[in-house]
Amino acid sequence: MKSKRVVVGLSGGVDSSIAAYLLKKEGYDVIGLFMKNWHNEEVTISNECPWLEDSYDAIMVSQKLGIPFQTVDLSKEYKERIVDYMFDEYSNGRTPNPDILCNKEIKFDLFLNIAISLGADFIATGHYCQKHIKKIKNKTVFQLIEGADSNKDQSYFLCQLNQYQLQKSLFPIGHLKKDEVRKIAKAQGLVTAEKKDSQGLCFVGKVKLPEFLKQKLSPVQGDIIQIPNDSNKYTFRNSSKSNENISIPLSYCKNDGKKVGTHQGAHFYTIGQRKGLFVGGTKKPLFVISTDIKSNIIYVGEGSSHPGLFRKSLRVSLDKVHWIREDLILSEGQSISVSARIRYRQPLFSANILQKKDYLYVYFDKEQSAVTPGQFIAWYINNELVGSGVILG
Repeated sequence: MKSKRVVVGLSGGVDSSIAAYLLKKEGYDVIGLFMKNWHNEEVTISNECPWLEDSYDAIMVSQKLGIPFQTVDLSKEYKERIVDYMFDEYSNGRTPNPDILCNKEIKFDLFLNIAISLGADFIATGHYCQKHIKKIKNKTVFQLIEGADSNKDQSYFLCQLNQYQLQKSLFPIGHLKKDEVRKIAKAQGLVTAEKKDSQGLCFVGKVKLPEFLKQKLSPVQGDIIQIPNDSNKYTFRNSSKSNENISIPLSYCKNDGKKVGTHQGAHFYTIGQRKGLFVGGTKKPLFVISTDIKSNIIYVGEGSSHPGLFRKSLRVSLDKVHWIREDLILSEGQSISVSARIRYRQPLFSANILQKKDYLYVYFDKEQSAVTPGQFIAWYINNELVGSGVILG
């Protein structure tokens, strides 16, 4: 492998550290590269993921492993491709997933291009997932497989990758469990061995979301309307004979419920949210079941079993459907049985996806809680992630 060069995205964490270690051990020509992305002290909880400390740790790991190291500043590109995207999504009443977009636009696009300019054959990350290669009708197909550690599997975050990006990527720790990774790091005396896992935005850290959004989205007072659990809207929905109708979220108006409080901007809330409502007087907690950005109204329901939280179907616009396995793309009218999830760490649920002219419809065997516009649904066949899409409101 001495002729094969790999640029590893060193984040300053234990996972990418061991990815670099294993690759060097296998004989690859390894280069460590740290990405500095957008950082704003006013909205970042800096002591929980300080980028400067992370970069120092990445340097120390590189020195310990004896590999070249570079830092690249992608702050401008990150702001344009990720931060601006987040503002736009929230302002339109959708809840984005910046980590998925970061992988698609930054790590496996900009970072990949930089690596290739350094003469790399591959890039590598510390993701808990695996890549398999198989031949289908004399064509090489790259498969994205779940990580061996089911508690750490990160395939969902890579659901927007394409065949070229997979071809050029390596996931050295995908076959390991987290405790095994830490054990290796400790044995090698790496400074990251006991370091806590980072949380929050990809390569940025935890962000105070309200403060983050208030940079561009101004607070505007609006009403909080509580919808009763026995609203006839749910009776009509359940009696609908149209599969396509149940894929469209219910819409509410003020007369459907009663005012129970006020808020400072519907764009600050998301489906399924419980915290931050500051409304008392109910036996069970209130949950956001819908937001109306145009009218600046939040609709809530009492209890985690409120029918407004659950849906058995959703849809994805044709232009937001993405297939990693291009050989499995559905033609109009075709359907396929899959397992799917609508958020990270959610168990996979059996579903059927149907491609129509303008939308891809997903029908779950079991109702799903807090189906959120703007989030990603990913679908699997066995343990392979084959496609994904952005949930439509």
